Amino acid sequence: MSEKGSSAKVALSRPCVLVIVMAGVERFANKGVGSNLVTYLTGVVGMSTAAAAKSVVTWTGVSFILPLLSSILTDSYWDRYSTLAASSLLYVLGMVSLTVWALLRPRMPRPTLFIPLYLMAFGQGGYQPTLQAFGADQLGIGDDDAEPGLTAEEKGKVKSLFFQWWYFGICSGSLLGNSIMSYVQDNFGWVLGFAIPSGVMALSVAAFFCCTPLYRETQPKGASSKPLSPSGICKVLKSILAGRKTSLQSQDDNGDTMSELELQEKPLKAEPADAQGGPDEAAPSVAKVILGLLPIWAILLIFAVIFQQPMTFFTKQGMLMDHTVGRGAFVIPPAMLQSSITVSIILLVPMYDRVIIPLINAVTRGSDGITVLQRIGVGMVLSVVAMVIAALVESWRLRVSAASEGAARLKIFWLLPQYVLLGVSDVFTVVGMQEFFYTQVPASMKTISIGLYLSVFGVGGFLGALLITVLEVATARPGNSKGWFSDDPREAHLDNYYWFLALLCFISFVIFTHLCKFYSGKNASGK
Repeated sequence: MSEKGSSAKVALSRPCVLVIVMAGVERFANKGVGSNLVTYLTGVVGMSTAAAAKSVVTWTGVSFILPLLSSILTDSYWDRYSTLAASSLLYVLGMVSLTVWALLRPRMPRPTLFIPLYLMAFGQGGYQPTLQAFGADQLGIGDDDAEPGLTAEEKGKVKSLFFQWWYFGICSGSLLGNSIMSYVQDNFGWVLGFAIPSGVMALSVAAFFCCTPLYRETQPKGASSKPLSPSGICKVLKSILAGRKTSLQSQDDNGDTMSELELQEKPLKAEPADAQGGPDEAAPSVAKVILGLLPIWAILLIFAVIFQQPMTFFTKQGMLMDHTVGRGAFVIPPAMLQSSITVSIILLVPMYDRVIIPLINAVTRGSDGITVLQRIGVGMVLSVVAMVIAALVESWRLRVSAASEGAARLKIFWLLPQYVLLGVSDVFTVVGMQEFFYTQVPASMKTISIGLYLSVFGVGGFLGALLITVLEVATARPGNSKGWFSDDPREAHLDNYYWFLALLCFISFVIFTHLCKFYSGKNASGK
Protein backbone atom coordinates (compact mmCIF):
# COMPACT_ATOMS: atom_id res chain seq x y z
CA MET A 1 0.00 0.00 0.00
CA SER A 2 1.36 3.37 -0.92
CA GLU A 3 2.09 5.98 1.70
CA LYS A 4 -0.46 8.29 0.08
CA GLY A 5 -3.19 5.67 0.24
CA SER A 6 -2.39 4.86 3.83
CA SER A 7 -2.48 8.47 4.98
CA ALA A 8 -5.81 8.95 3.23
CA LYS A 9 -7.37 6.12 5.21
CA VAL A 10 -5.98 7.23 8.57
CA ALA A 11 -8.45 10.06 9.09
CA LEU A 12 -11.36 10.78 11.38
CA SER A 13 -14.93 10.66 10.14
CA ARG A 14 -17.20 13.69 10.38
CA PRO A 15 -19.13 12.26 13.37
CA CYS A 16 -15.83 11.78 15.24
CA VAL A 17 -14.81 15.37 14.54
CA LEU A 18 -18.22 16.58 15.73
CA VAL A 19 -17.92 14.61 18.98
CA ILE A 20 -14.46 16.12 19.64
CA VAL A 21 -15.86 19.62 19.08
CA MET A 22 -18.76 18.82 21.41
CA ALA A 23 -16.31 17.68 24.09
CA GLY A 24 -14.39 20.94 23.82
CA VAL A 25 -17.61 22.97 23.93
CA GLU A 26 -18.82 21.08 27.02
CA ARG A 27 -15.55 21.85 28.85
CA PHE A 28 -15.80 25.49 27.75
CA ALA A 29 -19.35 25.74 29.06
CA ASN A 30 -18.66 23.89 32.30
CA LYS A 31 -15.51 25.85 33.10
CA GLY A 32 -17.18 29.05 31.98
CA VAL A 33 -19.68 28.60 34.80
CA GLY A 34 -17.81 26.61 37.46
CA SER A 35 -14.38 28.24 37.49
CA ASN A 36 -15.72 31.62 38.63
CA LEU A 37 -18.82 30.44 40.50
CA VAL A 38 -17.41 31.19 43.97
CA THR A 39 -16.93 34.82 42.89
CA TYR A 40 -20.58 35.04 41.80
CA LEU A 41 -21.85 33.46 45.01
CA THR A 42 -19.86 35.77 47.28
CA GLY A 43 -19.84 38.99 45.28
CA VAL A 44 -23.33 38.96 43.73
CA VAL A 45 -25.54 36.47 45.54
CA GLY A 46 -24.16 37.57 48.92
CA MET A 47 -23.04 34.25 50.40
CA SER A 48 -20.25 34.02 52.94
CA THR A 49 -16.89 32.64 51.81
CA ALA A 50 -17.42 29.35 53.65
CA ALA A 51 -20.98 28.88 52.40
CA ALA A 52 -19.96 29.63 48.80
CA ALA A 53 -17.03 27.21 48.97
CA LYS A 54 -19.24 24.45 50.39
CA SER A 55 -21.84 25.06 47.69
CA VAL A 56 -19.26 24.85 44.89
CA VAL A 57 -17.50 21.70 46.14
CA THR A 58 -20.82 19.94 46.82
CA TRP A 59 -22.09 20.82 43.34
CA THR A 60 -18.84 19.59 41.83
CA GLY A 61 -19.02 16.44 43.93
CA VAL A 62 -22.48 15.60 42.61
CA SER A 63 -21.25 16.20 39.04
CA PHE A 64 -18.45 13.66 39.52
CA ILE A 65 -20.32 10.97 41.43
CA LEU A 66 -23.33 10.69 39.09
CA PRO A 67 -21.28 9.07 36.25
CA LEU A 68 -20.82 6.04 38.54
CA LEU A 69 -24.53 5.31 38.11
CA SER A 70 -25.11 6.62 34.60
CA SER A 71 -22.16 4.80 33.00
CA ILE A 72 -23.27 1.45 34.44
CA LEU A 73 -26.84 1.85 33.28
CA THR A 74 -25.85 3.24 29.88
CA ASP A 75 -23.51 0.39 28.99
CA SER A 76 -25.69 -2.34 30.42
CA TYR A 77 -29.24 -1.30 29.53
CA TRP A 78 -29.47 1.97 27.55
CA ASP A 79 -27.97 2.92 24.23
CA ARG A 80 -25.45 5.75 24.14
CA TYR A 81 -27.25 7.93 21.63
CA SER A 82 -30.42 8.08 23.74
CA THR A 83 -28.39 8.81 26.88
CA LEU A 84 -26.54 11.63 25.11
CA ALA A 85 -29.77 13.04 23.72
CA ALA A 86 -31.55 13.14 27.08
CA SER A 87 -28.56 14.33 29.14
CA SER A 88 -27.59 17.04 26.62
CA LEU A 89 -31.09 18.53 26.72
CA LEU A 90 -31.01 18.47 30.53
CA TYR A 91 -27.56 20.12 30.46
CA VAL A 92 -28.75 22.93 28.17
CA LEU A 93 -31.93 23.39 30.20
CA GLY A 94 -29.83 23.88 33.32
CA MET A 95 -27.53 26.41 31.65
CA VAL A 96 -30.38 28.41 30.12
CA SER A 97 -32.19 28.38 33.47
CA LEU A 98 -29.04 29.68 35.16
CA THR A 99 -28.87 32.57 32.68
CA VAL A 100 -32.53 33.40 33.28
CA TRP A 101 -31.96 33.25 37.04
CA ALA A 102 -29.08 35.71 36.76
CA LEU A 103 -31.27 38.01 34.66
CA LEU A 104 -34.12 37.91 37.20
CA ARG A 105 -31.87 37.68 40.28
CA PRO A 106 -33.41 40.61 42.24
CA ARG A 107 -36.78 38.84 42.19
CA MET A 108 -35.53 35.29 42.70
CA PRO A 109 -35.17 33.59 46.13
CA ARG A 110 -31.56 32.60 46.74
CA PRO A 111 -32.21 28.83 47.20
CA THR A 112 -33.72 28.60 43.70
CA LEU A 113 -30.26 29.23 42.23
CA PHE A 114 -29.35 25.63 42.94
CA ILE A 115 -32.14 24.26 40.74
CA PRO A 116 -30.40 25.19 37.45
CA LEU A 117 -26.97 24.30 38.88
CA TYR A 118 -28.07 20.79 39.77
CA LEU A 119 -29.91 20.39 36.48
CA MET A 120 -26.48 21.00 34.92
CA ALA A 121 -24.91 18.45 37.28
CA PHE A 122 -27.43 15.74 36.38
CA GLY A 123 -27.02 16.50 32.69
CA GLN A 124 -23.24 16.34 32.98
CA GLY A 125 -23.52 13.03 34.87
CA GLY A 126 -24.92 11.34 31.78
CA TYR A 127 -23.26 13.47 29.12
CA GLN A 128 -19.63 13.34 30.16
CA PRO A 129 -19.01 9.57 30.53
CA THR A 130 -21.07 8.73 27.43
CA LEU A 131 -19.77 11.24 24.88
CA GLN A 132 -16.27 9.81 24.49
CA ALA A 133 -17.50 6.23 24.22
CA PHE A 134 -20.01 7.36 21.60
CA GLY A 135 -17.20 9.07 19.69
CA ALA A 136 -15.09 5.90 19.85
CA ASP A 137 -18.07 3.97 18.46
CA GLN A 138 -18.00 6.20 15.37
CA LEU A 139 -14.49 4.94 14.54
CA GLY A 140 -15.99 1.57 13.59
CA ILE A 141 -12.84 -0.23 14.70
CA GLY A 142 -13.44 -3.87 15.35
CA ASP A 143 -17.08 -3.80 14.28
CA ASP A 144 -18.53 -5.88 11.50
CA ASP A 145 -19.19 -2.69 9.58
CA ALA A 146 -15.77 -1.23 10.13
CA GLU A 147 -14.02 0.53 7.29
CA PRO A 148 -12.89 -2.16 4.84
CA GLY A 149 -9.24 -2.58 4.01
CA LEU A 150 -7.81 -1.11 7.24
CA THR A 151 -4.84 -2.98 8.62
CA ALA A 152 -4.26 -3.45 12.35
CA GLU A 153 -1.62 -0.72 12.24
CA GLU A 154 -3.99 1.71 10.54
CA LYS A 155 -6.73 0.95 13.05
CA GLY A 156 -4.28 1.73 15.86
CA LYS A 157 -3.37 5.02 14.19
CA VAL A 158 -7.03 6.00 13.86
CA LYS A 159 -7.63 5.28 17.55
CA SER A 160 -4.55 7.22 18.56
CA LEU A 161 -5.54 10.11 16.32
CA PHE A 162 -9.02 10.26 17.86
CA PHE A 163 -7.83 10.30 21.46
CA GLN A 164 -5.08 12.83 20.73
CA TRP A 165 -7.57 15.25 19.21
CA TRP A 166 -10.03 14.48 22.00
CA TYR A 167 -7.45 15.52 24.58
CA PHE A 168 -6.63 18.64 22.56
CA GLY A 169 -10.34 19.49 22.39
CA ILE A 170 -11.01 19.25 26.12
CA CYS A 171 -7.82 21.15 26.95
CA SER A 172 -8.67 23.93 24.51
CA GLY A 173 -12.23 24.19 25.80
CA SER A 174 -11.11 24.32 29.42
CA LEU A 175 -8.46 26.92 28.70
CA LEU A 176 -10.92 29.19 26.89
CA GLY A 177 -13.59 28.70 29.55
CA ASN A 178 -11.21 29.53 32.41
CA SER A 179 -9.73 32.60 30.75
CA ILE A 180 -12.28 34.26 28.44
CA MET A 181 -15.45 33.69 30.44
CA SER A 182 -14.03 34.80 33.79
CA TYR A 183 -12.92 38.04 32.11
CA VAL A 184 -16.36 38.55 30.52
CA GLN A 185 -18.14 37.88 33.81
CA ASP A 186 -15.96 40.25 35.83
CA ASN A 187 -16.02 43.06 33.26
CA PHE A 188 -19.24 42.80 31.24
CA GLY A 189 -21.69 41.22 33.65
CA TRP A 190 -22.85 37.81 34.76
CA VAL A 191 -25.89 37.55 32.54
CA LEU A 192 -23.70 37.77 29.44
CA GLY A 193 -21.09 35.60 31.18
CA PHE A 194 -23.65 32.81 31.60
CA ALA A 195 -25.47 33.41 28.30
CA ILE A 196 -22.39 32.82 26.11
CA PRO A 197 -21.62 29.31 27.45
CA SER A 198 -25.35 28.48 27.32
CA GLY A 199 -25.62 29.58 23.70
CA VAL A 200 -22.50 27.74 22.60
CA MET A 201 -23.62 24.57 24.39
CA ALA A 202 -27.07 24.81 22.80
CA LEU A 203 -25.53 25.16 19.33
CA SER A 204 -23.36 22.08 19.84
CA VAL A 205 -26.36 20.03 20.98
CA ALA A 206 -28.36 21.23 17.97
CA ALA A 207 -25.49 20.13 15.70
CA PHE A 208 -25.51 16.74 17.44
CA PHE A 209 -29.18 16.19 16.62
CA CYS A 210 -28.83 17.50 13.05
CA CYS A 211 -26.10 14.95 12.31
CA THR A 212 -28.11 11.98 13.61
CA PRO A 213 -28.30 10.24 10.19
CA LEU A 214 -24.49 10.12 10.05
CA TYR A 215 -23.97 8.20 13.28
CA ARG A 216 -22.97 4.58 13.50
CA GLU A 217 -25.47 2.85 15.77
CA THR A 218 -23.81 0.63 18.35
CA GLN A 219 -25.58 -1.31 21.07
CA PRO A 220 -23.24 -2.30 23.94
CA LYS A 221 -22.72 -6.02 24.01
CA GLY A 222 -24.97 -7.57 26.61
CA ALA A 223 -27.16 -4.50 26.85
CA SER A 224 -30.87 -4.93 26.90
CA SER A 225 -32.74 -3.80 23.81
CA LYS A 226 -35.62 -2.61 26.00
CA PRO A 227 -35.54 0.46 28.25
CA LEU A 228 -34.91 -0.37 31.88
CA SER A 229 -37.79 0.39 34.22
CA PRO A 230 -37.27 2.06 37.61
CA SER A 231 -37.87 -1.30 39.33
CA GLY A 232 -35.23 -2.84 37.08
CA ILE A 233 -32.74 -0.15 38.03
CA CYS A 234 -33.37 -0.84 41.72
CA LYS A 235 -32.85 -4.56 41.09
CA VAL A 236 -29.46 -3.92 39.48
CA LEU A 237 -28.34 -1.68 42.33
CA LYS A 238 -29.45 -4.26 44.90
CA SER A 239 -27.47 -6.94 43.07
CA ILE A 240 -24.36 -4.77 43.17
CA LEU A 241 -24.72 -3.99 46.88
CA ALA A 242 -25.48 -7.62 47.74
CA GLY A 243 -22.30 -8.78 46.03
CA ARG A 244 -24.01 -10.99 43.46
CA LYS A 245 -22.35 -11.40 40.10
CA THR A 246 -23.79 -8.82 37.75
CA SER A 247 -22.83 -8.68 34.11
CA LEU A 248 -21.70 -5.13 33.35
CA GLN A 249 -20.12 -4.49 30.02
CA SER A 250 -17.24 -2.10 29.51
CA GLN A 251 -17.67 0.68 27.00
CA ASP A 252 -15.25 -0.87 24.57
CA ASP A 253 -14.59 -4.58 24.42
CA ASN A 254 -11.15 -3.88 23.00
CA GLY A 255 -10.13 -2.08 26.18
CA ASP A 256 -9.92 1.31 24.54
CA THR A 257 -12.59 3.12 26.54
CA MET A 258 -11.31 6.24 28.22
CA SER A 259 -12.70 8.66 30.76
CA GLU A 260 -12.17 12.37 31.16
CA LEU A 261 -11.99 14.42 34.37
CA GLU A 262 -11.99 18.17 33.84
CA LEU A 263 -8.97 18.14 31.57
CA GLN A 264 -6.41 16.33 33.65
CA GLU A 265 -6.51 13.15 31.59
CA LYS A 266 -4.91 11.50 28.66
CA PRO A 267 -5.96 8.21 27.03
CA LEU A 268 -5.38 5.17 29.17
CA LYS A 269 -3.26 2.30 28.02
CA ALA A 270 -5.10 -0.42 26.19
CA GLU A 271 -5.61 -3.48 28.34
CA PRO A 272 -2.98 -6.16 27.72
CA ALA A 273 -4.15 -9.01 25.57
CA ASP A 274 -3.54 -11.59 28.29
CA ALA A 275 -5.89 -9.70 30.61
CA GLN A 276 -8.87 -10.17 28.33
CA GLY A 277 -9.93 -13.61 29.27
CA GLY A 278 -13.44 -14.90 29.19
CA PRO A 279 -15.81 -12.63 31.03
CA ASP A 280 -17.15 -15.47 33.15
CA GLU A 281 -13.82 -17.07 33.91
CA ALA A 282 -13.46 -16.91 37.70
CA ALA A 283 -15.17 -13.51 37.61
CA PRO A 284 -15.31 -11.97 41.09
CA SER A 285 -18.43 -10.20 42.29
CA VAL A 286 -18.77 -6.47 41.91
CA ALA A 287 -18.82 -6.00 45.68
CA LYS A 288 -15.63 -8.05 46.16
CA VAL A 289 -13.70 -6.02 43.60
CA ILE A 290 -14.91 -2.71 45.02
CA LEU A 291 -14.01 -3.76 48.56
CA GLY A 292 -10.55 -4.78 47.36
CA LEU A 293 -9.98 -1.31 45.91
CA LEU A 294 -11.65 0.58 48.75
CA PRO A 295 -8.46 1.28 50.81
CA ILE A 296 -6.71 3.06 47.90
CA TRP A 297 -9.97 4.75 46.93
CA ALA A 298 -10.45 6.10 50.46
CA ILE A 299 -6.88 7.29 50.92
CA LEU A 300 -7.10 9.36 47.71
CA LEU A 301 -10.06 11.38 49.01
CA ILE A 302 -7.81 14.02 50.59
CA PHE A 303 -6.12 14.56 47.24
CA ALA A 304 -9.60 15.08 45.80
CA VAL A 305 -10.27 17.73 48.47
CA ILE A 306 -7.09 19.57 47.42
CA PHE A 307 -8.19 19.20 43.78
CA GLN A 308 -11.16 21.49 44.56
CA GLN A 309 -9.10 24.38 45.96
CA PRO A 310 -8.44 26.31 42.69
CA MET A 311 -12.20 26.71 42.10
CA THR A 312 -12.85 27.87 45.67
CA PHE A 313 -10.32 29.28 48.11
CA PHE A 314 -7.51 29.90 45.61
CA THR A 315 -9.91 32.11 43.65
CA LYS A 316 -11.07 33.85 46.82
CA GLN A 317 -7.42 34.31 47.83
CA GLY A 318 -6.75 36.01 44.49
CA MET A 319 -9.66 38.40 45.06
CA LEU A 320 -7.83 39.75 48.13
CA MET A 321 -4.63 40.44 46.16
CA ASP A 322 -3.62 43.08 43.63
CA HIS A 323 -4.76 41.69 40.27
CA THR A 324 -4.15 44.70 38.10
CA VAL A 325 -1.54 45.08 35.37
CA GLY A 326 -0.09 48.26 33.89
CA ARG A 327 -1.05 50.57 36.77
CA GLY A 328 -4.64 49.43 36.71
CA ALA A 329 -5.06 49.48 32.93
CA PHE A 330 -6.00 45.78 32.88
CA VAL A 331 -7.71 43.81 35.65
CA ILE A 332 -6.98 40.07 35.79
CA PRO A 333 -9.98 38.02 36.99
CA PRO A 334 -8.72 35.77 39.82
CA ALA A 335 -10.42 32.75 38.25
CA MET A 336 -8.30 33.24 35.13
CA LEU A 337 -5.28 31.86 37.00
CA GLN A 338 -6.89 28.43 36.77
CA SER A 339 -5.75 28.52 33.14
CA SER A 340 -2.20 28.04 34.40
CA ILE A 341 -3.22 24.54 35.53
CA THR A 342 -4.41 23.78 32.01
CA VAL A 343 -1.27 25.18 30.40
CA SER A 344 1.03 23.23 32.74
CA ILE A 345 -0.82 20.00 31.90
CA ILE A 346 -0.72 20.64 28.15
CA LEU A 347 3.03 21.25 28.33
CA LEU A 348 3.86 18.40 30.69
CA VAL A 349 1.82 15.51 29.25
CA PRO A 350 3.88 15.28 26.01
CA MET A 351 7.07 15.57 28.07
CA TYR A 352 6.17 12.75 30.45
CA ASP A 353 7.17 9.84 28.20
CA ARG A 354 9.85 11.73 26.26
CA VAL A 355 11.68 13.56 29.07
CA ILE A 356 10.55 12.60 32.58
CA ILE A 357 10.62 8.81 32.20
CA PRO A 358 14.07 8.77 30.47
CA LEU A 359 15.35 11.05 33.23
CA ILE A 360 14.02 8.72 35.92
CA ASN A 361 15.60 5.75 34.14
CA ALA A 362 18.91 7.58 34.00
CA VAL A 363 18.82 8.30 37.74
CA THR A 364 17.62 4.83 38.79
CA ARG A 365 19.69 3.04 36.11
CA GLY A 366 16.61 1.10 35.12
CA SER A 367 14.42 0.87 32.04
CA ASP A 368 10.90 0.55 33.42
CA GLY A 369 10.28 4.12 34.58
CA ILE A 370 7.90 4.21 37.54
CA THR A 371 4.92 2.07 38.42
CA VAL A 372 1.36 3.35 38.43
CA LEU A 373 1.28 3.49 42.24
CA GLN A 374 4.60 5.35 42.31
CA ARG A 375 3.17 7.82 39.82
CA ILE A 376 0.17 8.42 42.11
CA GLY A 377 2.53 8.84 45.08
CA VAL A 378 4.64 11.45 43.27
CA GLY A 379 1.50 13.47 42.55
CA MET A 380 0.45 13.27 46.21
CA VAL A 381 3.84 14.62 47.31
CA LEU A 382 3.58 17.48 44.80
CA SER A 383 0.10 18.34 46.10
CA VAL A 384 1.55 18.55 49.63
CA VAL A 385 4.23 20.94 48.36
CA ALA A 386 1.56 23.00 46.56
CA MET A 387 -0.45 23.41 49.76
CA VAL A 388 2.67 24.34 51.74
CA ILE A 389 3.47 27.04 49.17
CA ALA A 390 -0.17 28.24 49.26
CA ALA A 391 0.03 28.51 53.05
CA LEU A 392 3.31 30.44 52.93
CA VAL A 393 1.98 32.88 50.31
CA GLU A 394 -1.22 33.45 52.29
CA SER A 395 0.77 34.06 55.51
CA TRP A 396 2.90 36.58 53.63
CA ARG A 397 -0.22 38.27 52.24
CA LEU A 398 -1.68 38.61 55.74
CA ARG A 399 1.56 40.13 57.11
CA VAL A 400 1.79 42.66 54.27
CA SER A 401 -1.86 43.63 54.68
CA ALA A 402 -1.53 43.97 58.46
CA ALA A 403 1.68 46.03 58.26
CA SER A 404 0.11 48.53 55.86
CA GLU A 405 -3.37 48.40 57.44
CA GLY A 406 -4.76 47.07 54.16
CA ALA A 407 -3.17 49.74 51.96
CA ALA A 408 -0.65 47.37 50.34
CA ARG A 409 -1.49 44.08 48.63
CA LEU A 410 0.61 41.32 47.13
CA LYS A 411 0.50 40.80 43.38
CA ILE A 412 -1.76 37.95 42.31
CA PHE A 413 1.09 36.37 40.34
CA TRP A 414 2.51 35.02 43.61
CA LEU A 415 -0.28 32.43 43.40
CA LEU A 416 1.06 30.96 40.16
CA PRO A 417 3.47 28.43 41.80
CA GLN A 418 0.66 26.71 43.72
CA TYR A 419 -1.54 26.57 40.61
CA VAL A 420 1.24 25.16 38.44
CA LEU A 421 2.27 22.58 41.05
CA LEU A 422 -1.30 21.34 41.30
CA GLY A 423 -1.38 21.04 37.51
CA VAL A 424 1.81 18.96 37.57
CA SER A 425 0.48 16.81 40.43
CA ASP A 426 -2.67 16.13 38.37
CA VAL A 427 -0.58 14.77 35.50
CA PHE A 428 0.92 12.25 37.90
CA THR A 429 -1.92 11.37 40.27
CA VAL A 430 -5.07 11.76 38.17
CA VAL A 431 -3.75 9.86 35.15
CA GLY A 432 -2.21 7.28 37.51
CA MET A 433 -5.58 6.84 39.24
CA GLN A 434 -7.27 6.15 35.92
CA GLU A 435 -4.76 3.49 34.99
CA PHE A 436 -4.75 1.90 38.46
CA PHE A 437 -8.52 1.46 38.72
CA TYR A 438 -8.73 0.44 35.05
CA THR A 439 -6.15 -2.36 35.38
CA GLN A 440 -7.31 -3.70 38.76
CA VAL A 441 -10.71 -4.95 37.58
CA PRO A 442 -11.72 -7.76 35.20
CA ALA A 443 -12.67 -6.97 31.61
CA SER A 444 -16.42 -7.13 32.30
CA MET A 445 -16.20 -4.37 34.92
CA LYS A 446 -14.27 -1.60 33.14
CA THR A 447 -17.23 0.76 33.39
CA ILE A 448 -17.25 0.37 37.16
CA SER A 449 -13.53 1.22 37.23
CA ILE A 450 -14.29 4.53 35.49
CA GLY A 451 -17.11 5.19 37.92
CA LEU A 452 -14.86 4.43 40.91
CA TYR A 453 -12.20 6.79 39.62
CA LEU A 454 -14.66 9.64 39.10
CA SER A 455 -16.40 8.95 42.42
CA VAL A 456 -13.16 9.73 44.28
CA PHE A 457 -13.62 13.35 43.24
CA GLY A 458 -17.36 13.23 43.88
CA VAL A 459 -17.04 11.98 47.46
CA GLY A 460 -13.97 14.20 47.85
CA GLY A 461 -16.21 17.19 47.14
CA PHE A 462 -18.61 16.13 49.91
CA LEU A 463 -15.68 15.53 52.26
CA GLY A 464 -14.34 19.01 51.48
CA ALA A 465 -17.70 20.57 52.36
CA LEU A 466 -17.77 18.58 55.62
CA LEU A 467 -14.23 19.69 56.53
CA ILE A 468 -15.14 23.34 55.99
CA THR A 469 -18.21 22.97 58.23
CA VAL A 470 -16.26 21.22 61.01
CA LEU A 471 -13.36 23.68 60.90
CA GLU A 472 -15.76 26.61 60.74
CA VAL A 473 -17.25 25.50 64.07
CA ALA A 474 -13.96 24.40 65.63
CA THR A 475 -12.11 27.66 64.88
CA ALA A 476 -14.97 30.05 65.68
CA ARG A 477 -14.43 32.50 68.51
CA PRO A 478 -16.35 35.44 70.01
CA GLY A 479 -16.85 38.09 67.35
CA ASN A 480 -15.75 35.73 64.54
CA SER A 481 -18.29 32.97 64.00
CA LYS A 482 -16.64 31.80 60.74
CA GLY A 483 -13.18 31.21 62.22
CA TRP A 484 -10.55 30.57 59.54
CA PHE A 485 -13.09 31.32 56.80
CA SER A 486 -14.17 34.74 58.02
CA ASP A 487 -15.36 37.20 55.38
CA ASP A 488 -13.19 39.83 57.07
CA PRO A 489 -9.72 39.55 55.47
CA ARG A 490 -8.13 40.69 58.72
CA GLU A 491 -9.61 37.76 60.66
CA ALA A 492 -9.56 34.99 58.05
CA HIS A 493 -6.76 32.44 58.14
CA LEU A 494 -6.80 30.43 54.94
CA ASP A 495 -3.11 29.77 55.60
CA ASN A 496 -4.06 27.58 58.58
CA TYR A 497 -6.53 25.71 56.38
CA TYR A 498 -3.83 25.11 53.76
CA TRP A 499 -1.43 23.84 56.44
CA PHE A 500 -4.17 21.51 57.68
CA LEU A 501 -4.74 20.10 54.18
CA ALA A 502 -0.99 19.67 53.66
CA LEU A 503 -0.79 17.69 56.91
CA LEU A 504 -3.76 15.51 55.99
CA CYS A 505 -2.33 14.80 52.55
CA PHE A 506 1.08 13.95 54.02
CA ILE A 507 -0.55 11.49 56.44
CA SER A 508 -2.51 10.03 53.53
CA PHE A 509 0.72 9.62 51.56
CA VAL A 510 2.38 7.73 54.43
CA ILE A 511 -0.60 5.37 54.68
CA PHE A 512 -0.66 5.07 50.87
CA THR A 513 2.98 3.89 50.79
CA HIS A 514 2.06 1.16 53.28
CA LEU A 515 -0.99 0.07 51.27
CA CYS A 516 0.93 -0.15 48.01
CA LYS A 517 2.57 -3.43 48.98
CA PHE A 518 -0.85 -5.12 49.05
CA TYR A 519 -1.53 -4.31 45.39
CA SER A 520 0.38 -6.00 42.63
CA GLY A 521 -0.41 -6.67 38.99
CA LYS A 522 -4.10 -7.25 38.39
CA ASN A 523 -4.89 -8.58 41.87
CA ALA A 524 -7.33 -6.06 43.23
CA SER A 525 -7.80 -7.91 46.45
CA GLY A 526 -4.24 -7.59 47.57
CA LYS A 527 -1.66 -10.21 48.30
